[in-house]
Amino acid sequence: MMSEYNVPSEKLYQANDSRYEKMKYNRTGKSGLLLPAISLGLWHNFGFTDNFENSRNILKCAFDTGITHFDLANNYGPPYGSAESTFGAIYKRDFKSYRDELIVSTKAGYDMWPGPYGNLGSRKYLISSLDQSLKRMGIDYVDIFYHHRPDPDTPLEETMAALDHIVKQGKALYVGISNYEATETVKAAKILKELGTPCLIHQPRYNMMDRWVENGLLDVLENEGVGAIAFSPLKQGILTNKYLNGFPEDSRAVKDARYLQTSQLDEATISTVKQLNEIAISRNQTLAQMAIAWLLKDKRITSVLVGASKPAQLLDSIKALDNLAFNAETLNKIETILKKY
Repeated sequence: MMSEYNVPSEKLYQANDSRYEKMKYNRTGKSGLLLPAISLGLWHNFGFTDNFENSRNILKCAFDTGITHFDLANNYGPPYGSAESTFGAIYKRDFKSYRDELIVSTKAGYDMWPGPYGNLGSRKYLISSLDQSLKRMGIDYVDIFYHHRPDPDTPLEETMAALDHIVKQGKALYVGISNYEATETVKAAKILKELGTPCLIHQPRYNMMDRWVENGLLDVLENEGVGAIAFSPLKQGILTNKYLNGFPEDSRAVKDARYLQTSQLDEATISTVKQLNEIAISRNQTLAQMAIAWLLKDKRITSVLVGASKPAQLLDSIKALDNLAFNAETLNKIETILKKY
């Protein structure tokens, strides 16, 4: 017997009934939207080069543990668009009946297709890109649509007006920005507020070793009532115990040098990581768990975006929520180590 989703009924995914019991949910800025403290990013491990059943199991594991937010972008893969297509196939098979319990986001801003209309921040690109994304994912709307990066050559008013138009079309419930500096964020938030579509959230790169957001951006977000969701919380795997004793063959530094190169793991970096790892051990955490908890100690951080190459890795990240408290002594030790980095 086939279900309405063209999947044998006996194989239909049934979500864990207790999925909301342990996950922590935080308010996104001053909005009404709650996001899980840990969200799942589909930047890696969901392309056509990845194992489909593994990708499917990661998504099911996430939802079963209360992770309701899945974050994508038009060019995630590889190849471009394939992460959205993979998500769409899994959504149709496993998650269609749970649509109202999901927060699905996607973005446009980086290169996506050839020619002058497949990049940056024009109205033409953003609206066309989202139309393509919705088709790949097989959904009518996204919950959050982001402009992925500032475009110095397109008036900010045009870019923000495109985001406003997308919401008023019903193709997104909320909009956000990513990789915008503090001054750009102030201007973008002002324009969106005047248009009647407030900026919900900012997605910056942020981790213990990359703290540019502390130079004004987090203060701006707090003042504007905008949420923050940090990506690359583990600095592409550096802030884990993976590289403490060399380069594992299955590691990102070995398998995919596009985002992490072995040259980034120099002696000073490894020394810093080893010292941080000792503190993590004293907290009964892995280094990855401590790195996630360190971000969430700041109430301006709504959620932390983690990736996972397998369900077990995701479950390990979620355990960060078991110990989010840092005393002053521990924070001072961490700061001392990081200042020398």
